[in-house]
Amino acid sequence: MGTGPAFVRAASIAGLGTGQVVRSLARAWRHLGAACLAGLLILLLAVPDAEAALPQGNAVTDPSALLRNALPIEQKDLQEIQHRLEATSDDLRAKRWPSLASSVRRNAILTSFQSDELPRAEALFEQLVSQFETLVSAADGQERDAFLDARRVALDSIGDAEALLVGSFPFTIPTEYDALPRLLGRASVRLTTTKGDLIAVVDGYNSPLTAGAFVDLVQKGFYDKLPFIRAEDFYVLQTGDPAGDADGYIDPQTKAERHVPLEIMVPGQSLPFYNQTFEELGLFKAEPVLPFNAKGTLGWAHSDEELGDGSSQYFLFLFEPELTPAGLNLIDGRYAAFGYVVDGFDVLQELTADDGIVQATLIDGAENLQPHG
Repeated sequence: MGTGPAFVRAASIAGLGTGQVVRSLARAWRHLGAACLAGLLILLLAVPDAEAALPQGNAVTDPSALLRNALPIEQKDLQEIQHRLEATSDDLRAKRWPSLASSVRRNAILTSFQSDELPRAEALFEQLVSQFETLVSAADGQERDAFLDARRVALDSIGDAEALLVGSFPFTIPTEYDALPRLLGRASVRLTTTKGDLIAVVDGYNSPLTAGAFVDLVQKGFYDKLPFIRAEDFYVLQTGDPAGDADGYIDPQTKAERHVPLEIMVPGQSLPFYNQTFEELGLFKAEPVLPFNAKGTLGWAHSDEELGDGSSQYFLFLFEPELTPAGLNLIDGRYAAFGYVVDGFDVLQELTADDGIVQATLIDGAENLQPHG
């Protein structure tokens, strides 16, 4: 990329139907009140752990799920609920509607929230009561579209609750990059193209320097009116090359091209790897926290000669992930992903080399951008 499931496949529990279980659960929630809502929201299913709820060997391709999974939090109970809900796709295709079981673990989740976040967390769990009832009603009626809509809404609430659990920024960025802007959190960006709008979420928790450089340039209007300089069907759309001789952003103070290092976070690591590919690190089977699994993944471009000379050019990943086994797309570990398109996929499908960015606009997250270290 040179610069030039609350529902999963499981047996019925105690002979109760899905609707019966969730209605009983909802009544219990209302009876005990908001203080115990979070502790009741533990769903025990016939699988040993959260990871087992995810189809083995199948890449997660939903951008919202990837963003939820990438949050730097550890709340296994809430994340288990998330994974149970996400893992219902296979059951939907087979039109199987397994049962939902629950177990009371008071305050197991609620005590994870800081006191100033408790009111918002309690409100989100109140919403989940009615959202689960809607979900079960759709499942009992085998209403596939209604089920998918209800699942998306419930997952959004869970994602919002998980986001409340993120505390201070999780690591210290190396001082050698102090001159670079950084995004210490997330931001949403609207990319208005010649075919319509794309909405993307940019993740600074895992790619702070890459996301920071991108959001900084969005705020500067750098990407406005720039064409796609590379467009390959089913592969990438690339933009960010300014008019003139420069290949990237020229810092007005230094008069030199600003460079951003290759930055890739791997699960289990305390901070990203910088300017090292997975091959160089010997991580031949690793998957980054932000993988190129979803159509519309945002990737940072660099030259073929240098890993750390990316400046302003970025690409939209277009490859259909179903065509490539997880971890074998030849981009993970070689380029930095820093976010995902979450809306506007009909527009993304229509974009070609004849199109471009009309305007890039920051929707939210400006408070997370710092101009330098």
